Amino acid sequence: MEPRPRADVSGVRLVLVARRVNVSSGSAFESEVGYSRAVRTGAHIAVAGTTAPGDSPAAQTREALRRIEVALGEVGASLSDVVRTRIFVTDISCWREVGAVHAEVFSDIRPAATMVEVSALIAPDLVVEIEVDAYVES
Repeated sequence: MEPRPRADVSGVRLVLVARRVNVSSGSAFESEVGYSRAVRTGAHIAVAGTTAPGDSPAAQTREALRRIEVALGEVGASLSDVVRTRIFVTDISCWREVGAVHAEVFSDIRPAATMVEVSALIAPDLVVEIEVDAYVES
């Protein structure tokens, strides 16, 4: 990908290139499907949909958010840098249970958030998947 010209000052062409950092969780799905757990480009970080085992929607939410926190840490960010969350649940009737865990983690951060019901996730025992976007001021 060619860097884009950003400014032209007195005949000198300046080019800004954001460094890209990919983070792997070690999951076999990453190479099979062709994705990264997280990608940082400049100040923006995207964390892929993250699932986790657990015996309840709350337990799955808590562990997914812990995994997201680890991925963010790999690129120099934290949960306090999260600006958007997307939560996918297989049963919208569990929204309060999932939302309560989200609130425990993000009550002071208050990112933009969306929760939607989906027909299924990658495995039948998984009922919650979460993805986040974060922004880190340099």
